[in-house]
Amino acid sequence: MPRTYKEEYQHWLDSPSLSEEEWAELNAIKDDEKEIENRFFAPLEFGTAGLRGTMKLGLHHMNIHVIRHATQAFANVIAAEGEEARRKGIVIAHDCRLNGVEYAREAACVMAANGIRVRLFDALRPTPELSFGVLYYGATAGLNITASHNPKEYNGYKVYWSDGAQLPPQKADAISRQMEAIDIFTGFKTCDYDKAVADGMIQIIGAETDEAFLARVMDQAIDKELVKSVADDFKIVYTPFHGCGYKLVPEALKRLGIKYLYPVPEQMVIDGNFPTVVSPNPENPEGFYLAVDLAKKVGSDLIIGTDPDSDRIGTMVRTGDSYTTITGNQMGVLLTDYIIRARKATGTMPENPGVLTSIVSTSMVRAVCEANGVHFEDTFTGFKFMAERIAAWEAAKSYNYIFAFEESYGYMMGDYVRDKDAVTASMMVAEMAAFYHKQGMTLMDAINALYEKYGWFREKTLNLVMPGLDGLQKMKALMAELRSNPPKEIGGQEVIRTRDYADGSIYVAGLGKVGTTPFFGSNVLYFELADGSSFIVRPSGTEPKIKVYLLVRGESGEQCAERIEKYSEFAETLRR
Repeated sequence: MPRTYKEEYQHWLDSPSLSEEEWAELNAIKDDEKEIENRFFAPLEFGTAGLRGTMKLGLHHMNIHVIRHATQAFANVIAAEGEEARRKGIVIAHDCRLNGVEYAREAACVMAANGIRVRLFDALRPTPELSFGVLYYGATAGLNITASHNPKEYNGYKVYWSDGAQLPPQKADAISRQMEAIDIFTGFKTCDYDKAVADGMIQIIGAETDEAFLARVMDQAIDKELVKSVADDFKIVYTPFHGCGYKLVPEALKRLGIKYLYPVPEQMVIDGNFPTVVSPNPENPEGFYLAVDLAKKVGSDLIIGTDPDSDRIGTMVRTGDSYTTITGNQMGVLLTDYIIRARKATGTMPENPGVLTSIVSTSMVRAVCEANGVHFEDTFTGFKFMAERIAAWEAAKSYNYIFAFEESYGYMMGDYVRDKDAVTASMMVAEMAAFYHKQGMTLMDAINALYEKYGWFREKTLNLVMPGLDGLQKMKALMAELRSNPPKEIGGQEVIRTRDYADGSIYVAGLGKVGTTPFFGSNVLYFELADGSSFIVRPSGTEPKIKVYLLVRGESGEQCAERIEKYSEFAETLRR
């Protein structure tokens, strides 16, 4: 029988595992019923992306006790695969987050105590290098201590399996079951870190892995000679937002042939407090203010920013006297078009090329692929689903993937990672920008030219934030209401078809259920509108918010903007 939140709170207070400081922190909230409930009403949910939460003491937050608990459960799942799985072991990394080193080392000690060999990076590393490390070393699993682009109060526990992709659902479920069966304070094994290193159970890795990773990154470059031809007057400003990109992104750009690279000095400082930004998210243009100042000073047309664990990339380009964001969807379209164009021009296009994206990403990419004879498919949100589709293509010998992306500023190329990769993406964006620079065009000029060529599309993502226990209940209630009483029209446009990806049902107004989607099992509602636009709703898998995606098509940019405004107004009514 699960404990109530009050019983769980008392269980923590009574545990001898708590330090005096930890006990004092919990005792200080003894008269705050709401705070006790928020900290102990339930454990953080272990999903295919692992765990993510604010760093506080309590069952529903990230702390050393939750790290040990989750790692013991993960170790049990690895050990259940047999002795060979223990020997192949796990690769562990961390990013710049507060407590990252402590959490990574503690996880390594729990794994080693369970007889699982550990390769632990010597310092912070990009998430894509962790994915690479799992494949490169032939490991059974991977773990990165990261909260990606979340605010400084967060940390997380991102888990990978032997294919280099984030954990498949059945493995995540197995870890969840193990966590339910293990006491958080007494159910784990651990060992002395220094002794485990001396005994070889924990092996420290670093520069040699960087070099192997960078070699594969540079293999993705399509036309280095083109970059060299514009290198004398092509400039890039770069910011890692105090995180993991500080080392490998500049190195990849230099190896590509970029002569004039200007890192933002204040943000090259590794710091999990992110002192120069409110949120280290490259999706938010306000975080680029220092980069914009530097770009204006040096006369750069292009700004590249990578998030703290260097798996997402944001860009800004000069438009007159200011700098404009290239959205994640726009960049996905630009890269898709460029990669197809450049591979055809250099004779490096594989047979039966394929491109992948998520169901909440721009529908423009389909138009680009169809016009160029490239196969296109979509998947659920998450690169693990794209990795599964790529593996299915490989097994069937049907399509050869050349690019995959999501609207949330994530891009993937090559067979050496199975997750979004801002190191490779930064290199490819630089090459593409050099291609357009040679023609006297910025990336904003380029996307406008693609709209003229392929049609006018616009996208917008709205975040309906619903924090705390009440927020989780509101999120569930909203999704339930949209299912039981779906809108007949949105923003004045009739809903002509609804896809419920929870069970795969497809509904048409007046006809009821008319079919099923090719894949299902995710809490997503997809409303297709009469004007060709889409209105998509799903709860975030990592944060307390409902995400609403607007995918709009029109006869012009102005018409698209008008439709975005109408559908945004409807989305705001869902907040209640």
